[in-house]
Amino acid sequence: MRVPRVSTVMDLSRALGWLPSEQFVTSPRAKPKALHAWHDPEYIAALQRVEAAQEASADDLARFDIGSVTNPVFPEIFRRPATAAGGSILAGELLSEGGVIYNPAGGTHHGLRDRANGFCYLNDPVLAMLSLRHHGVQRIAYIDIDAHHCDGVAEGFAGDPDCLMISIHEEGLWPRTGLIEDDAGGNAINLPVPRGFNDAEMAYVRDVLILPKIADFRPDAIVFLCGADGVEDDPLAHLGLSNNAHWDMLRALMALGVPRLLVLGGGGYNPWTVGRLWTGVWGVLNGFDVGDVLPVSAQKVLRALTFEGNRRGRNPPEHWFTTLQDAPQEGGAISPLVRQRVELLAARPLPSVHGG
Repeated sequence: MRVPRVSTVMDLSRALGWLPSEQFVTSPRAKPKALHAWHDPEYIAALQRVEAAQEASADDLARFDIGSVTNPVFPEIFRRPATAAGGSILAGELLSEGGVIYNPAGGTHHGLRDRANGFCYLNDPVLAMLSLRHHGVQRIAYIDIDAHHCDGVAEGFAGDPDCLMISIHEEGLWPRTGLIEDDAGGNAINLPVPRGFNDAEMAYVRDVLILPKIADFRPDAIVFLCGADGVEDDPLAHLGLSNNAHWDMLRALMALGVPRLLVLGGGGYNPWTVGRLWTGVWGVLNGFDVGDVLPVSAQKVLRALTFEGNRRGRNPPEHWFTTLQDAPQEGGAISPLVRQRVELLAARPLPSVHGG
């Protein structure tokens, strides 16, 4: 989580001339009362207490998993996630009348109601959707293409007839939830995909499964979690996507004409692939041409990054500095496993939401 992700997106977007001041809103820090919309008050109080003391007690670890290997104590253990959550909560308010908002710092989809989970101390996607509901938006389609399953969001909206959750994630990857048979009480579609899952397969999933289900559901808003850890060069996951797959998914969602769209970040642990992908998301949202070769000002942003903890990071290829767009990863024919699972899920009715 020390990877410079959001700062790279902002710096790169500004270097490209894509981020004028009138399109940039500084995220407020969510107050505890706003976080209590979903999170347990005792858990929120514990985060604040641990931040002040910079130490988790045995009780904090046992009750809230604060201070564990995957949820360590750090100087801004409350302020940083509360700021990311504040942006997503504000987005729910600003989208009440329609529009598009991008919060790349959002996407902490593992956070549980009363526990930290998977480096996620709060769950801003859940808070964003509750904010949308609070401001009059009822039917929400939540689409998550992060390499990890959205277990916290599933906990928050399981069985909700006005929320359609679709998650495409790597099979067997932590947290090992989101099995294909798990429909979260009737309103979730979980598609675990095999290692090496590529652009052509994502396009197939998009066109045969995701877009028809959203069109049938007729949402008032789409929340799209655009995790960057599914790209081929990410060090944690094992998928084979290029950033074209994420951008094409976003274009397809935009083309549905749903009046409200919130795009969130999510995972991604290679600073070059995350920064380039998420900057390209901003380009897609604004209709900018990513071009072939980046201007020198943008290349300077990427050349200033370091990632010593990874083999490829110690020897980065030149295109990580000079381009936004990856080479497509088509990979030939759709794998029989992906095709079989998509056909199964496409045919499965969702009685709690279908035809609503």
